[in-house]
Amino acid sequence: MSKTPVDEDPWMDLRRYTRARLALGRAGNSIPTAEVLRFDYAHAQARVAVHAALDADAMRTALERDGLKALNVRSAAPDRATYLARPDLGRQLTPESADVLRDYTGRQRTCHAACDLLLIVADGLSSTAISRHVRPLISEIVGRAPADWVLGPVVIATQARVALGDEIGQILGARISVMLIGERPGLSSPDSLGMYVTWEPHRGCTDAQRNCISNVRPQGLAYDEAARRLWWLCAEARRLQLTGIALKDGSGVLELSSGPA
Repeated sequence: MSKTPVDEDPWMDLRRYTRARLALGRAGNSIPTAEVLRFDYAHAQARVAVHAALDADAMRTALERDGLKALNVRSAAPDRATYLARPDLGRQLTPESADVLRDYTGRQRTCHAACDLLLIVADGLSSTAISRHVRPLISEIVGRAPADWVLGPVVIATQARVALGDEIGQILGARISVMLIGERPGLSSPDSLGMYVTWEPHRGCTDAQRNCISNVRPQGLAYDEAARRLWWLCAEARRLQLTGIALKDGSGVLELSSGPA
């Protein structure tokens, strides 16, 4: 008979290697109270990540403090409840936001050509991911930018789905758009960020025309590694003039082939 209220699981040692819910132990015929509370806490974190609003003005101020030009736009979803119920509205800009981008494009055409790479920051399904990871990730991306690439302004989009980046990129004339978006939270990852790369974005693009780098966060894919993979994809996208299912991420293969014989 157990000397403690909880019977430990023989696989308990595996918990050192993963945040997955395994080897929880038993308290009689039930899960231990501590594990029930951890589950409830994780569920609450996921709900907060989905429903919390991104402070786009504060994000713009912070990025401009980092030396970047930033613009704010909104999707046609007027609030969070509508955004969650109507994914189609999250894929469309408001007319006012489209005008903001057109005005910027009109002013910039007197200075230089359209941008090679456009970064779009979108709340998506986890504003928590954006608040925590966007600034250090963008710092890594910009710091690795090749000298011959023209970067556009950082566009901050709220109530946004991935496809909203197509209309944004089309208006700004981007050769490649990269949407940094909060991914759907899991019960061990409420702050996972994804990057969607699209060659010549335009309205009507499908997901088959994009490449995705997912789970960007300190507990997943580190910022520097995510930026390295992104620039590899961007270089190949420009060389092949495409993204999506025809462009496979070979960044890791190159790294292995360059190692010692």
